[in-house]
Amino acid sequence: MASQRQVDNQIKDRYLEKLRLIAQSGHINPFESDHDRELRIDRARRDIAYCVQYYFPHYCSSPSAAFQQQLARRIKKDPTLKALVRWGRGLAKSVWCDIFIPFWLHLNGEDVYLVLIGNNERKGQQLLSDLQAEFEANPAILHDFGEQITQGSWEDGYFITRSGFIGQALGMGQSPRGLRYKNRRPTLCVCDDLDDKDIVKNPRRIDEAATWIEQDLVPTMDGPVRRLLVPNNRYAPKTIQSTLQERHPGWLLHEVAAYDTDFLPAWPQKYPRDYYVQLEREIGRLAAQAEYNNRPHVAGKIFKDDQIQWVQLPRLNQFKHIIGHWDVAYSGNNDYNAVKVWGTYERNFYHIKAFCRQCKMKAAIEWMMDYEESLPDTVKVHWQFESQFWNETVLQTIQEVEKAYGRSLSIIRVEVPKYKKYDRIITLQPLYQNSRVYYNIKERGNNDMLEGINQLKGIEPGYNTHDDGPDADQQAIDRLMRFVKSDGFVPELGYDRRPYEVL
Repeated sequence: MASQRQVDNQIKDRYLEKLRLIAQSGHINPFESDHDRELRIDRARRDIAYCVQYYFPHYCSSPSAAFQQQLARRIKKDPTLKALVRWGRGLAKSVWCDIFIPFWLHLNGEDVYLVLIGNNERKGQQLLSDLQAEFEANPAILHDFGEQITQGSWEDGYFITRSGFIGQALGMGQSPRGLRYKNRRPTLCVCDDLDDKDIVKNPRRIDEAATWIEQDLVPTMDGPVRRLLVPNNRYAPKTIQSTLQERHPGWLLHEVAAYDTDFLPAWPQKYPRDYYVQLEREIGRLAAQAEYNNRPHVAGKIFKDDQIQWVQLPRLNQFKHIIGHWDVAYSGNNDYNAVKVWGTYERNFYHIKAFCRQCKMKAAIEWMMDYEESLPDTVKVHWQFESQFWNETVLQTIQEVEKAYGRSLSIIRVEVPKYKKYDRIITLQPLYQNSRVYYNIKERGNNDMLEGINQLKGIEPGYNTHDDGPDADQQAIDRLMRFVKSDGFVPELGYDRRPYEVL
């Protein structure tokens, strides 16, 4: 095991190597006029993408993504912004929050006093060293603004530049009280990747860290500029970042998944079209969704992993009845449009197909149309949707899609009992416990199916996760109960059902 001195020497060697690499990244025109230099600096102030490209070419193997630029402009516009930066793995959240954005704010005339927090003091110092190295050795910065480092050292946890930038490192939980330089107090606090594999397993430590940020760190900024950035991807159900999100719904959540349901990269300038297809094959869908798409694997307290039984389905025309229930979301901005297709065979229930996406209603209807067209003539899905107070809008959208497809969708409107959604969903648990629920093994890698399962496993007392998928599951199975032979078994779930209303 390496001694502390050996570790420190390794860190120092890495820093010196970093200085060497930065110094070699120069592309300076020594013959440009002062006027040309001022024009270029002015462009960098206005254009964050150009700023990053010119001053940090050693980081720019690819052009900046639109979402990265959007966040930078949002931060610049709001001097008291509190932002939870939830970008998937590989989207450069640390580089943007720790280096590019603080430098750009300073370039735009702000007296930045950055406090960079790691999950321990040494990690904070290492994070700070990346930015100090830029001020110390970056040829473009030295050419435009002269020698910079005047005081301090990242090894001591702080530095000050000639142009007035202050950087200070801190470990999570360390007291930030009294942080100041002369009359200046911190203006920007960045909590970078505070969640680690140990912390996310300990809810008490998570709550303590969130409280430390709220009660100790944020109040150390007492001037007109008080920004807080918390970059992290959400790879676990409960994190420091997600806890802050729950406690502060008014804070900005800037969330970006690395790729969408069609595997299109959010940063196409860097990642090729098939990159995430190959990635999922390498590490598995659950791991990829957690690390890259902020969709952590939920263990489940009521509906558990071992209750999800994947099987080869009977032939579709052997099912006694097949129901497709649509849980409707008007815009899909906050809720999911969920369509769940279930069938009954020999008193058991089979999850055949799923659509579960944050999208407009039209996409869900088109999916039903396409799925119906893919079925053999001997198979019939009985479609239904939950009645809404804006039923006319739903019907109009259905008619628009029907007109585009040149045929009708046989779908009925149903009234859902006015019981709490949690109480309704929980009635499914005996079916799972008694091994009467099965999932189509051919859909095991389907994003929509996995989203619905994750939502189901998130159902517990006091849950605040999405429940559109489980709600659709319950309504479909509830309808199928009518077609199950009793054989002495009473299939009712314990509440009165409203009559079905045919369109």
